[in-house]
Amino acid sequence: MSNYQSAIEAVQAIKEQAGNSWGAINPESVARMRAQNHFKNGLAIAQYTADIMRADMDNYDRDSSQYTQSLGCWHGFIGQQKMISIKKHFNNTDRRYLYLSGWMVAALRSEFGPLPDQSMHEKTSVASLIGELYTFLRQADARELGGLFRELDNAKAAGNTAEVAAVQDKIDNHVTHVVPIIADIDAGFGNAEATYLMAKQMIEAGACCIQIENQVSDEKQCGHQDGKVTVPHEDFLAKINAVRYAFLELGIDNGIIVARTDSLGAGLTKQIAVTKTPGDLGDQYNAFLDCDEISPEELGNGDVVIKQNGKLMRPKRLASNLFQFKQGTGEARCVLDCITSLQNGADLIWIETEKPHIGQIGAMVNAIREVVPNAKLVYNNSPSFNWTLNFRQQAYDAMVEAGQDVSNYVRDDLMNVDYDTTELAVLADERIRTFQADAAKEAGIFHHLITLPTYHTAALSTDNLAKEYFGEQGMLGYVKNVQRQEIRQGIACVKHQNMSGSDIGDDHKEYFSGDAALKASGKDNTMNQF
Repeated sequence: MSNYQSAIEAVQAIKEQAGNSWGAINPESVARMRAQNHFKNGLAIAQYTADIMRADMDNYDRDSSQYTQSLGCWHGFIGQQKMISIKKHFNNTDRRYLYLSGWMVAALRSEFGPLPDQSMHEKTSVASLIGELYTFLRQADARELGGLFRELDNAKAAGNTAEVAAVQDKIDNHVTHVVPIIADIDAGFGNAEATYLMAKQMIEAGACCIQIENQVSDEKQCGHQDGKVTVPHEDFLAKINAVRYAFLELGIDNGIIVARTDSLGAGLTKQIAVTKTPGDLGDQYNAFLDCDEISPEELGNGDVVIKQNGKLMRPKRLASNLFQFKQGTGEARCVLDCITSLQNGADLIWIETEKPHIGQIGAMVNAIREVVPNAKLVYNNSPSFNWTLNFRQQAYDAMVEAGQDVSNYVRDDLMNVDYDTTELAVLADERIRTFQADAAKEAGIFHHLITLPTYHTAALSTDNLAKEYFGEQGMLGYVKNVQRQEIRQGIACVKHQNMSGSDIGDDHKEYFSGDAALKASGKDNTMNQF
């Protein structure tokens, strides 16, 4: 017997126990509402999605072609439409997640207005967006199942038993739009206690995976901007512990922590690490400091000195009271950061780089895997990179190395539109196309994400619409380039009333009021034109 039929019978039994006073309750309507509200709260979502992500991590360990992907979101509707599109084109949501970018929360969701990615937005806004995303994804389930219930009713009315069975099978095997969200907690928005409290809110909203970075909270910068300041490992590990405690307290025992290192582009630290014995973790951190050897007589007023290898060393300190790292130590610091995080509670690592280069990423991951063999990376396929220029330069360099003629190209001018149809441009585009699969195989990247895609698509599509609509094309600018394309491409949102939940509301009105229900989906609803 099918799940749907079992659910109806279960409600029927409850109704019979209640007696005649429940005479107006239709068990099938209740079964439908239950199916449309499968996830009762955020913790149920967190557990469901943690199980998915853990299984995907295991599958990747067995086969690196089974990497995962996501796109960044800044609104529940954006996340919903992504998953609707994925289901439409691929019939499932396998290995496809959502990413919640702190950058986009700061730029688009703060009550202060647009802000840079410096953790100045409200602490609770990330948890709020997680809840909003899952509200929209659950509504997408309800909307899709509501359509199937209508198909089922029509098949029953027509006496088509084969169609009834087919639709009921779709209902029983419905694929949810709810997928894992990798959620950005920045640098924890304060001390370890603040990190714990914020992580709890995020998990309660549905997050199964939290990404935290090793920058100083009150000096936090976007990973692709200058001025980044890191913290000693012990400080960062305390925040990783705080997130793990939050997962365990809430019963999500397999929650996932992504430890991000910004050390590659961070040349500064706010603190000198505590060290008790030579070679301990604090001593390893301090070994990267840019220092001058001095004698006791050379000590100046307010100088900070440390002892390294029996020598008195004075770290170089800036007017900002920050200390410098030695030039060229970024990759080594990244490797140490990642090993330390994975050995102390993190599940995945994230190395923020200045360019998408498989060789650079792979070299660091290989060094990490010498110590932690199953280390896996989350990688930001960032819009901050000029992908075209980077890969054309990589293609140029590869052609030079292979002894090919590059006399028709100027390496510093490879963004020139004149190169768009050249052999070099074709080679570069192919490298971009296969970057994720190649990096998953050669650089240990389990998850590829794009942080800010919908920020850019919104700007681009709005620019095109404004240019046409306010120009000579007038209304045709909207009809030809938006609505007609929605119809031609089968974009469900063309029926925006349905997408907003109008039909779900009509169903409920009918459940509650029967024939007295005043429904919006009658013959005069203009949505019927589509």
